[in-house]
Amino acid sequence: MPIMFGFATQRRQMLDAELERLVAEMPQLGMVRMWVIGDLAAGRVSAESLLDLVLVQETDEPWQRRADFWNVHLRPRVGTRFNVFTSDEFDRLNDSDPLLILASTEGELVYG
Repeated sequence: MPIMFGFATQRRQMLDAELERLVAEMPQLGMVRMWVIGDLAAGRVSAESLLDLVLVQETDEPWQRRADFWNVHLRPRVGTRFNVFTSDEFDRLNDSDPLLILASTEGELVYG
């Protein structure tokens, strides 16, 4: 089996390109703020790395259905995880929710 060198670099380029595309398209769909978390934010991209995002959007959808909106409208080109909070949830939970703590301590604010 051949060994591929540099795949992490290629994966990072793919994640960066997808992030740029999403940042350009998401505000028109109601995104207020967005952070990148996980491997890309930490600078440890591997072949399996996803584009992990925490975003603020005003929505009445239940938590478990919120990512569906973004997957349907944007059709991500790489594995993407949308973690969606409302502004109220963000304000109430920013000191207690693990994802919001991660976003504020290790994440990168890319919009808002």
